[in-house]
Amino acid sequence: MPEGHTLHRLARLHQRRYAGAPVRVSSPQGRFAGEAAALDGRTFVRAEAYGKHLFHDYGPHGIVHVHLGLYGTFTEARLPEEPPFGQVRMRLTGRTHWTDLRGPTRCELLSAVETDAIKDRLGPDPLRSDAQPEQAWRRISRSRTSLAALLMDQSVIAGVGNVYRAEVLFRHGIAPMLPGRSLDAALWKDVWDDLVALMRAGVRSGRIDTVADEHLPEVTGRAPRKDRHGGEVYVYRRAGQPCLVCGTPVAQTELAGRNLYWCPACQPA
Repeated sequence: MPEGHTLHRLARLHQRRYAGAPVRVSSPQGRFAGEAAALDGRTFVRAEAYGKHLFHDYGPHGIVHVHLGLYGTFTEARLPEEPPFGQVRMRLTGRTHWTDLRGPTRCELLSAVETDAIKDRLGPDPLRSDAQPEQAWRRISRSRTSLAALLMDQSVIAGVGNVYRAEVLFRHGIAPMLPGRSLDAALWKDVWDDLVALMRAGVRSGRIDTVADEHLPEVTGRAPRKDRHGGEVYVYRRAGQPCLVCGTPVAQTELAGRNLYWCPACQPA
C-alpha cells in the first residue's frame, strides 16, 4: 500500500497539471460514470493529500476522494499520447496531460462536509503544515498498545505505513513492542521530527531512503539494495540479513496482519 509521501507527490503533480482549468472526467470502466458525468467540463480547483487519502476539489460540484488501497494505481502521460484501454475507474484529461486511475479501494464524489468527516478521523499528517503532533502524543502517551501498532494506526498518525514504521523505530533504537505510554516525551518529539524529515525526502525523491550516509553502499562496500520498493533501508524486508549497524540478523514477525522488522540488538526490549 502506498505510504503518505506517494499521495503528496500525486497531489502536487495533479495540482500542477490540472488546477485552475476545466478538465474532462470519464469512467471507461463505468463504476464512476454518474459522478464523472457530473464533473465533466468543470474546473479542477485543487488537489490535496491527507495521510493516505487524495482529494480532487471541484469547488461547488464536490470533491473526489481517492484511497488507493493495496492495488490502486495512477497512470500519467502527456498528450497527444493516447491512453490505453482497460479497467479505468476514473480518467482525467486536461490541456496537456491525461491521468488514469485503476483499482482503488475508494473513488467517490463527496461533499465538503463528508470530506471533513474523513479528515477528522485521521491523526496528524507529518507532511502537512497544519499537523499537530501533540494530538498524536496524547493518544500515544496514554496507550498500552505497542508503538509498532500505534504508528500504523491512521487515527493516531496519518500517512505512516509499514516501511516508515519499521525504519523510524530502528533509527531511534526503540523496541517495536514498547507500549506507547512507556515512550519518553522527548524521544517522541525526535521520532516525529524524523518522520517529517524522512517523508519530505520521500516526496522529493519518490522513494523511501532511511539509511545514514555512513551506512550507504558506496561507503561500506556492500551491494545496493534490490527491491521493488526501492530505497536504502535498515530493516524493512531484510529479515535474516545482517543489521547494517551491528551485524545481528534482522528479525521479523507478524503484527496485526502486517510484517514487522527490527534489529534485536539495536532495538532491545
